[in-house]
Amino acid sequence: MAQKKQKEFKNNSYHTLNYLMKIDQSIRNGEYPNANKLNKMWGTEFSRSTFGRYIRTLQDDYGAPVEFDFTKNGYYYTDNTFYIQQVMLKEGELLTLSTILPLLEQYKNTPLEESYRNLMNKLIEMLPQNITVDSALINNEVHFISDPITKLEDGVFEKVLKATKSQMTLEMEYKTAQNKDYEVRRFDPYHIICQKGSWYVLGYSYHAEAIRLYAMPRIRNCKITKDKFSIPKDFKLSDHIDVQMGAWGNSGEKFKVEIEFEKGLKTFVMERTWHKGQTLHENKDGSVYLSFETNQLSQTASWVMSFTGGAKVLNPPKLKDEVRAAAEKILANC
Repeated sequence: MAQKKQKEFKNNSYHTLNYLMKIDQSIRNGEYPNANKLNKMWGTEFSRSTFGRYIRTLQDDYGAPVEFDFTKNGYYYTDNTFYIQQVMLKEGELLTLSTILPLLEQYKNTPLEESYRNLMNKLIEMLPQNITVDSALINNEVHFISDPITKLEDGVFEKVLKATKSQMTLEMEYKTAQNKDYEVRRFDPYHIICQKGSWYVLGYSYHAEAIRLYAMPRIRNCKITKDKFSIPKDFKLSDHIDVQMGAWGNSGEKFKVEIEFEKGLKTFVMERTWHKGQTLHENKDGSVYLSFETNQLSQTASWVMSFTGGAKVLNPPKLKDEVRAAAEKILANC
């Protein structure tokens, strides 16, 4: 029973933080709190053991100089200048948080990048002064290799995001990958997607009279109209994208993909989760079998090609044809 209570105490982090802040305030107010006093003030039902765990958390996790005064039957700080700031992160937690900064590269050219950086800096500023962080960890020791970042026209991301949230139709100039010129388009944005460093918006294209995926870097002069739209009840995001493989080249049909990797790639392949619901096992000869379902054959073909001949397509035949055609084109250009 004691272990169960301790687990619940640790898991309820929001309420734990809230009560720690209140206890800290009560101690600094000179109220010499104990379980009974706080129950009367807050209308709570703290047991002595629960209150004791809060005190130990202050002592052990945040270095609070808290002691019990038997004369006044409550707790006090031996150092009157001590207090718990609004954000309580231990050094190890801050180090973990600092590694998030390089991941902000995927939000380049969007308002989210600056917002996240400002939030990170604000958290650091609110930390107690006795918490220090080696800046080398943030600047030099941790790096993330990301895909090339595409550039967006100023204001495009904000307007697409706002229109998506408010379900308002967009009017924009758009250029497809094949066309040289921009064309005026109306578009109902359903969902925003970031795929390998590039931002896309999925929704209903009035031009195509169908659901399409628009690349945000090809959007300019974007405006939010006053027209509202509703997402169809039968719309399913999974029918249009595969969060593991990608969002382009979707025919609407799902395929069972079967790949065999040469034994030299065994460790590399088997230590990863390549797709949700995948089947992965080692064959008797040391090669590795992988299968999964996807509606993204073109993206899967590109992924297979990245193994430079170390991955053999078993099924479906259509994927074999795509990989073969790509390989032949590469050879023709060599």
